[in-house]
Parts: sequence; structure tokens; C-alpha cells
Amino acid sequence: MMNKKISRRKFLKSSLAATGLTIVAYVTPFGTRLVNASGTEGASLKPSPLFEVTPDNKVKFLFPNSEMGQGSMTGHTMILADELEADWDQMEVKHAPAAKAFGNPIMGGTQITVASAATRGWYAPLRKMGAAGRTMLVEAAAKKWNVPASQCKAIKGTVVNLKNGSKFTYGQLCLDAAKLEIPEDPVLKKESEFRYMGKYMPRLDIPEKVSGKAVFGYDVELPDLHYAVLARPPAYGAKHQSFDAAAAMAVKDVAKVLPTPNGIAVCAKTFEAAVKGRDALKVKWGPGSHPDMNTASIEKRLIADLDKPGANAVTRGDVKQSLSQAYSKYEATYYIPCVAHATMEPMNFTADVRKDGCDVYGPTQGQTLTHGVASKITGLPMDKVNVHTTYLGCGLGRRAMPDFVIDALISSKALGKPVKAVWTREEDIQHDFFRSAMAHRIQAGLDNQGRLITWDHKLSSFSLSKYAGAPPKDGLDWYCLWGLWDKRPGPPIFSRMTYEIPNFSVNLVLSDLPVPVRPWRSVQNAVNAFATECFMDELAHKAGKDPFTFRLESLKDNMRAQRVLESVALNSNWGKSMPKGRGIGIAQHHCFGTYIAQVAEVSVGKDGTVRVHRVDCAVDCGPAVNPDQIAAQIEGAVTLALSTTLKEEVEFENGGVKSANFDDYNILRISETPEINVYIVESNEPIGGIGEPGVTPVAPAIANAVFNATGARVRRIPLTPERVLAAMKA
Repeated sequence: MMNKKISRRKFLKSSLAATGLTIVAYVTPFGTRLVNASGTEGASLKPSPLFEVTPDNKVKFLFPNSEMGQGSMTGHTMILADELEADWDQMEVKHAPAAKAFGNPIMGGTQITVASAATRGWYAPLRKMGAAGRTMLVEAAAKKWNVPASQCKAIKGTVVNLKNGSKFTYGQLCLDAAKLEIPEDPVLKKESEFRYMGKYMPRLDIPEKVSGKAVFGYDVELPDLHYAVLARPPAYGAKHQSFDAAAAMAVKDVAKVLPTPNGIAVCAKTFEAAVKGRDALKVKWGPGSHPDMNTASIEKRLIADLDKPGANAVTRGDVKQSLSQAYSKYEATYYIPCVAHATMEPMNFTADVRKDGCDVYGPTQGQTLTHGVASKITGLPMDKVNVHTTYLGCGLGRRAMPDFVIDALISSKALGKPVKAVWTREEDIQHDFFRSAMAHRIQAGLDNQGRLITWDHKLSSFSLSKYAGAPPKDGLDWYCLWGLWDKRPGPPIFSRMTYEIPNFSVNLVLSDLPVPVRPWRSVQNAVNAFATECFMDELAHKAGKDPFTFRLESLKDNMRAQRVLESVALNSNWGKSMPKGRGIGIAQHHCFGTYIAQVAEVSVGKDGTVRVHRVDCAVDCGPAVNPDQIAAQIEGAVTLALSTTLKEEVEFENGGVKSANFDDYNILRISETPEINVYIVESNEPIGGIGEPGVTPVAPAIANAVFNATGARVRRIPLTPERVLAAMKA
């Protein structure tokens, strides 16, 4: 059972009671500033990821992100432990509370786990913190022995006197080290000195998960806990016209019925009673804003939008003139539908709102947003609101939204008791913020040697930023453009087209249809990669060139993109002849600081069924903190992307969502998972993200392999047997 009343001050003091050497990192625009917080007990500080070496020879670390299976908790601990030269068994890790100082330095200081930024953001600060602690502990030992620090060496949680072999543990040294001045520029380890980084390390969260001790959102238990479920509108924009609150209240154990911004909440002592109460409401809903909207009309609308003038994101060179003078021209249109997050653990959250404070518990990717929303709804100051992050049963970006948190907060405030808001799988799919559907139309020009000289790209999409409370300006939603163009100057943090095309333009048309969309693993990188990498394949065949060679021609100055392409071609069956009905396809992409290329090997049955037998992946993400976890992330990303490539599509009807559960929202089965091989390209480049890039090349690699096997181009996913068979016949 979780402690239901705990202040942030008490949380910090109990989590990292500063009785030893305590290092705080303040991350500023001018670099990371380290502070010795020893003896303060954390009371007057708002620490960044903070660690403490204690007299009982433990190293306690507050993990500032969310752990949703991506392994960041282990990776962060590896970085810190390595530079500190701690023994792995010394490390103790807890989730950090919500506080501004725990904000990710590359995410504008927001405490949020998205954009493959957890390790990217904390890699340098954690190394510096660990190195500073190691330096101070060595200096403390040197003073005890009255010898030069150069005569002492930190080894696995001890400092050894190199002349006589005597040693002190970190626990024996921490109080003396705490009195020393912290070094602002400690010497970092060389790669050859790494003890943990770059090597396999077991995941810290696995033992708890295997034993069943891990606490996810659904596992939170508090005294007198009630449950809330919502009756939600079946169509976008629909309002309730009537409901029978008395009938719901007549159900045993139902305690409260109240309208909320997301529907009508029914609170009860048990989940079963809450569901029965919701059923008894017999809500009558209005027709919604777009009662005729369905799957077909959405696709038709987005493709028709490509004929409208778009907002220009970038223009380089003279695209119009170049196209008119090109030796050959080519055009293609692609469509990608909405897909759901469909996380393993449906949405849920628990709130305990009291007059004097509020504690919220659950699986969130966005502690900063959750903290602010809780303060606003309760009317309590931020220092009276505590956010307790549990493990996440998958996130994919969905848990960065606050809607499920709002359900719990409003219900608890109205009832005056702790309330766990629970979503069913049907609610989770039908009231998701989807990966946006997109239509793409691309025109390209080749010169007389078959080289790519012009690229004119128009896309239509729903707006992602609209549902984040920041409507796009000038018709440009940059979320929609990731993978094509990034507005940031200089080297892109997120993604731009890697190909070097002298005449290049991207234009965006935003739809006003009411489908709610938000980032889904890789945001829109995977969607944009499908169109660009399929089209690159089509251009290669039009030019009469090998698709691998054709890509390299347009990557003359991009050595990282070249390396991953060359690596995956070398390690796969690229260039080898395939049996009849079997094909191979290639694709590459760059996003979140990481370069990745994949080769897919597929077979296509006479009925159009696509079977993926093998996917080879080469990845350059800079320093590889935990190679095993990198491979696991790529394997998971490939499996997820296979599902959206071959199976997944949200169906709409009557102005709302028709899809409801896994019987009509089809996902990949374990028997359909192929052999997946991951090759990590050694790199000294800045560290990149790994959670999302692996998704991006999968769909185009498979679609290109289908063409290689059948000669049929399929420009729409999912690649269902019916769709592939129709293309084969055409």
C-alpha cells in the first residue's frame, strides 16, 4: 500500500536524506553547474537529478524520467555509477517527484519523457555529476592518508592507496567528502575506462516486474479508495441531452454522479459498481459536429486537401523551373490512416484531493503538466501537490496527455475521497489521441544521368499541436513535418530530410476535421518516412538504379546516413537473388539525433498476404550506453511498426470511432514476428535517442520489398491482403 499523505519536502528528505555526500546538478543554458548540497537535507533546494553517497555505503539516485519499458532507469544509473566508479550493488534508485529542477535540459526544462530525450538530455549532466563525486571521494581519501590524490584510485565503490593497498569504502569517506569544494569541471573517464557503459547490464526494473512487485497505475491502493468511470460521447462534438443520475445512484455502492469536461463520471466503492452505475445512466447524446464522417470520407478529404494551397515550410532552389526542365519527372500519392496508441495498460490515474493538499499517483510521461493540472483543478499551490510516478505499462506518447489525470482529479475533489479513474480497453481506443492520418503528394525530377535534382512535397494532416493547446501559426504544425523539415537552425535536433536535393520544397495543408491527434512513437517521422522512402524506391527504379546505390548518390556529404545504409546492406541479404514470391526492400531515416537503416525480407502469397521473414537494422545513435537495451528497443520498435504496417487502422463511422477492442482493431500476433537483427554502428557523434527511430524505416522497407517480390506498388498502409492483391492485379 502506498503512503497517501506525503509532502515533497518529506519525499525528498526520505528519498535522499542528505546525511552524506550529496551532489545537485543545475542545468542552465550555459552548461551544467554542480552544487554540493551536503547537510541541507534537501529542504531549501530544488534539485536536478540528485544522488547521495551515504555512510551505509549506498548511492541513492532520483531518476527524473518515466520508466515505460524503454530502460532509461537502468541507463541513467549506468551513466552515473560508471563516472562515480560505484559498485553496481551500491546503487538504489527511485522515481523523482515532480519539480521544475528535474526538467529535461533539452526539453525546455520540462519534466517529461518524450522525443527519445531521456538519455539524450541527461547523458552529459549525469556524467559530470558522477565524475565530480568520484573526484571528491578520492580527495577525501588522500587527505585521510595524507598522500597526494594521484596516489589514490577509485575502484568499485572504494578508494585504494596505490602504494600500500589500503582502502576506504565510499561510505567511510562520504562525510569527509561532503565538506570539500565541488569541482566544476571534473575529469571524465575515457571510453577505455568505462566499467558499465557500452556493456550489457541487467535491467533494474525486471526483477520487480517478474516477481509481480512492480507498482503500475492499476496497482495503486489507498485507504477508502473509490473508482470512477465515465460515460463518454460516441461522436466528436456530441453533448449529452439527458441522463438518469437517480438510476445510477440507486446502484449499490455508487457514491457520486457528476458531469465533467470529458463526459459524465460515476464514482463508486468498486469498479464493478461504477460500471453498473454508468450503464444505468442511459445517456442520450446529440449527433455531434460531423455525423457523416467515416473512414472513407476522412481519406477522401485528406487526399482532396492536397489540391488546396498549402503553407510553405521550406523552399530551396527553384523547384518549379527545375521540374519543368527535368529530364524525367515522376509523381505519386500516398495515404497513411490513423492508428491508436493501444498501450498494454489502458489509461488510469489515482488522485487524493484534500483541503490541505493533493497526491496523485499513476503512469504519466509528463510530470510537469500533471503537476500544473492538479494545482489548477484543486486550487492548491504547487508545493501542496505531490506527483508519484508509477511504472508505465507502455506510453508511446499517449501518457504525456493529461485527460485521464483530469478524470481522477475532478472525481476526487467532488467526492472528497481518493479516486482511481479507470478506462476500459474500448474507451482507451475510442477516445485516444491518435497518430494523425496523412496524405502525401510528391513530385520529383531527375537529370539525364538519373540523379535526383528536384523534390516538391505537399502533405495534408490533422494538427497535433492544436490538441496541446498551442494552435499552429501560419498554417504550419511542425510536429506534422518532422522527418521532412525542422524549423530549428543549424544541426536539427529532431529531423530533416537527409538527402541533399538542390531544389526542394515542403508545403502543408491542415484539415479542420475534429479527429484528435497527438504524438505517437516517433511523432510523424514514421508517417513521413513511409512516403519519402517509398518514393525514393520508385525513383530508383525509374532511374534504372539499385535502390541502395540511388540513395547513396543523394547522401554525398552525410556520412552517418551512408554508414548505416552500408552496414545494413552488408549484414543483410541485400543484392542476393530471391526466390519467386519473395522480395527485399531497403529504407533509412534520421530523427532524434539517430540515424537508422533497415532491410526487410518478405514473401507475398497468391492471396496478397504479406509475411515478413527478416528485418535487419543498422543504427548510429552515438555512444551506446547499454547495447543490449538498444537492441531491445529496436526490436520492440520494429514489432510495433510491423503491426501498423500490416494490420492497424482506426475505423470511423457516424462522426466518431467505430473500432473498440482487439477483435476489430487488429494487431500483430507473436507468431507473425520475424527474425530481427540489430547492428550498432560505432560512433563518436553526440548521443541520440533510441526509443522512437526504430519505428521509422519499417513500413517503407516492407512496402519496397513487396514491390521487389511482386512488381506491385502499394501506396497505402496497412498492407492488407485485399489491398496488396488489388495492386498485384492492377
